[in-house]
Amino acid sequence: MLNLRLYMLQRVTALLMAPLVLGHLAVMIYAVQGGLSAGEILGRTQGSILWFAFYGTFAAAVAVHGAIGLRSIACEWVGLRGRALDAFMWLTGLSLFAMGARAVWAVTFA
Repeated sequence: MLNLRLYMLQRVTALLMAPLVLGHLAVMIYAVQGGLSAGEILGRTQGSILWFAFYGTFAAAVAVHGAIGLRSIACEWVGLRGRALDAFMWLTGLSLFAMGARAVWAVTFA
C-alpha cells in the first residue's frame, strides 16, 4: 500500500511540476532575451510573495518527486530495504527541500 501511495504522490508532483517548469523556462527565456543582468533579475524578485510562492512550490514538489524516485533507484540498484530505504528517502527529501528552500529564500528575501 505504501508503494502505491508513493507512486501516486510522485505522479501528482510530476503534474504539479510540469506547468512550473514551463513557467520557469518562459521567465528565463524572457530574461535572457530582454538582456537582463543577474542583478536586475534579483531586483525584480526581491520581496515578491508571488515569486516566493511559485519557486517555493516548485522546490517542495521537486524534493518530494526526487526523493521518491531516488528511493526506487536505491531499492533496485543498491538493494536497500525496510527502514534503511525509508531513512534514505526521508534524508534525501529533506536535504533537497532544505537546499531548494534556501535558494528560494535567498532569491526573494535575502
